[in-house]
Amino acid sequence: MKDTAVNFQQYISLPATRREFLHRSGTGLGALGLASVMGQGTGSTHAATIAADATSPMSSKPSQYAGKAKHVIHIFLNGGPSHVDTFDPKPSLTKYSGQVLPTTNLPTERKTGAAMGSPFKFAKYGQSGIEVSELFNHTAQHMDDICVIRSMHAEVPNHEPSLMLMNCGDGRLPRPSFGSWVTYGLGTENQNLPGFIAMCPNGLPITGAQNWRSAFLPGVYQGTYIDTRHKEIERLIENIRNDQIGRVEQRRQLDLLQQLNRKHADLRDHEAALESRIHSFELAYRMQMEATDAFNIEQEPKHVQEAYGTSVQARQLLIARRLIERGVRFVQLWHGEGQPWDNHDDLEQNHRKLADQCDKAIGALLTDLKERGLLDETLVLWGGEFGRTPTVELPTPGANAGKINGRDHNHHGFTVWMAGGGVKGGYVHGATDEFGFQAVEKKVSVHDLHATMLHLLGFDHEKLTYRYAARDFRLTDVHGEIVKDLLA
Repeated sequence: MKDTAVNFQQYISLPATRREFLHRSGTGLGALGLASVMGQGTGSTHAATIAADATSPMSSKPSQYAGKAKHVIHIFLNGGPSHVDTFDPKPSLTKYSGQVLPTTNLPTERKTGAAMGSPFKFAKYGQSGIEVSELFNHTAQHMDDICVIRSMHAEVPNHEPSLMLMNCGDGRLPRPSFGSWVTYGLGTENQNLPGFIAMCPNGLPITGAQNWRSAFLPGVYQGTYIDTRHKEIERLIENIRNDQIGRVEQRRQLDLLQQLNRKHADLRDHEAALESRIHSFELAYRMQMEATDAFNIEQEPKHVQEAYGTSVQARQLLIARRLIERGVRFVQLWHGEGQPWDNHDDLEQNHRKLADQCDKAIGALLTDLKERGLLDETLVLWGGEFGRTPTVELPTPGANAGKINGRDHNHHGFTVWMAGGGVKGGYVHGATDEFGFQAVEKKVSVHDLHATMLHLLGFDHEKLTYRYAARDFRLTDVHGEIVKDLLA
């Protein structure tokens, strides 16, 4: 290593290039801007806490005030589950099934026909008596801990912008994801694992990694993607082990690489991309032991594994609990690539199959978190990017198979639910109209949802900001109100 150190010293004493000389001897305004990227000064309202440990941008940081939630598990039902078939019962829809509804003036993405009553039975659960579809009878056992929001609404009926809106707060422009904002604000409790993990089996969802991007936030806050179709740790996380050299030699190699990279970054005012790369090398090394343990559900007792079930969704929900238990800040669970809940036809068959893949495990997750004392500090969010029409979708080229047994996209009204983390359990907030077309009572926008979740995590959504392109950005942009009725 001595010879290597000599060579390294020669390397760092090389004269600056003309470009570097001009850059370093200029006014320094660019350096001031880049300093904010790593929280070293003027970068944001939250910069004071970011700078508490300048050597590790992911170090755990206090929130702006005492929030009840410390972690987030986002269960994303990709494609848009039907609210009127899951958590928003509509007796009038059943009454008028097969008939043209009295009011069908709301615009839909494609032409729809008569009312389509839900093929699923609803029942009341818990002391709260909240009605839930038979599709989610395991989840329904926890209704007294769940806050159901039946008055959600989005902006457009298309998947791509609605996914971006739900995940990033904007349906059109590149913005940091919710998970990135949370890890930017709070860091993470385990430096050996990523602070933000996105699990999606069988490939990326529509719009891909944009769903967990960091955008203009430093790259260390971007979500780490895991393909949970794989069980073996070597396939679940690529390059998790180095079979060529031992850990001692690998550590020495990494130390040298970090020295070289750090000097390279020093000469370039700690550019965000370089800092992210340096952080990723170190994190990858530390993950070799920690991740192997965290993702190995075979360590769980047999009765716990049986409680969750054997599906891919069950496995990733159990992994989510293990990650939260180890201090990971934000875990997003996708139900499949593409849009599996996008049932334009065969809705009864497909929704039943999809719910069967996750309902038991969601119930087990809530039980598990509660028994371990983690539910109070873990905010669980369930839902998709929008809902579905109460009317049947007519045969549409490219949208369905010509069958008349499915529902189209509906952004005018839909349902999400939250549990734990300081939300009011056993409570239903708002309502759609009698047929489920649009939110009409106590309407909640996606921005309102984000503002409320940030509040539960201990942040004023108007003050968790990041300065970029000469303005302060936030998750909710210029929108969002805390929905106080949702708070315990």
